[in-house]
Amino acid sequence: MSLVDRTIWHLEMALQAETTLDAISRQCGASPHHLLRAFHLATGTSPMAYLRARRLTLAAHALTEGRKPVLHIGLDWGYGSQEAFARAFHRTFGVTPGTVRRSGLLPDRNLMTEPLKMTNDPTVTLDPPQMRRIDPFDVVGLNQRFGFDDIAGIPAQWQAFNAREEELTGIAAPVAYGVCHGGDEDGFSYLAGMQATDGPADMIRLTVHGGQYAVYTHSGHISDLPRTVRAIWTSGLSEAGLIPVKAPDFERYGADFDVESGRGSVEIWIPIDV
Repeated sequence: MSLVDRTIWHLEMALQAETTLDAISRQCGASPHHLLRAFHLATGTSPMAYLRARRLTLAAHALTEGRKPVLHIGLDWGYGSQEAFARAFHRTFGVTPGTVRRSGLLPDRNLMTEPLKMTNDPTVTLDPPQMRRIDPFDVVGLNQRFGFDDIAGIPAQWQAFNAREEELTGIAAPVAYGVCHGGDEDGFSYLAGMQATDGPADMIRLTVHGGQYAVYTHSGHISDLPRTVRAIWTSGLSEAGLIPVKAPDFERYGADFDVESGRGSVEIWIPIDV
């Protein structure tokens, strides 16, 4: 069973129990950082957001049955007051619990969350990673925050950076880096840049940690990169017996990478525990 499948099972078992991301991570044998990245890459959401959505969906079903007061249903599904339950319910479904109770009709089914069924992507075959150690270095570029379900803006971010890379000073090599950092349950930040000493005021400088990395090579068109990254986090690291640490990971686009064709060498570097 994959890490994501194990996570879904434990989340479903915790629907009416108190739990945390740390607790689910321990049950799945992974760090919270690893679990969070793997889950959002596979599902587009975070484990705890999925758990909240599942609880509200089951609460909606309970409301249509008309057996319990609205307050009791809210308490059953983890809300401390009727007001907190009503706010969360309306934010998710666009209607109040009282409306569903009176009508006996479920909210829009497109807004409800049923149990996920996950399988590993069988079309992605990963070669064993190379183990490399590096010293810290700085990447300067354009930074943007993304939600787990809203990463479509990354290609445009790269297009904007590519048009301005000449504004950087002290570029170390014709190599670009896409750095994922600052991840939490709401999303992550992505820096498109190059190893350089300085840049304009609207760009940031981020230090990439030194240490041991597992390096995977992506083959094929750049549009398939998300599938490779997803396979690394959901199965590749676990199968290789590697434990990622909570530090920025990055994509390295070699000098032979052609922006126009979307082809060339791309490496995915994951910092690991040693």
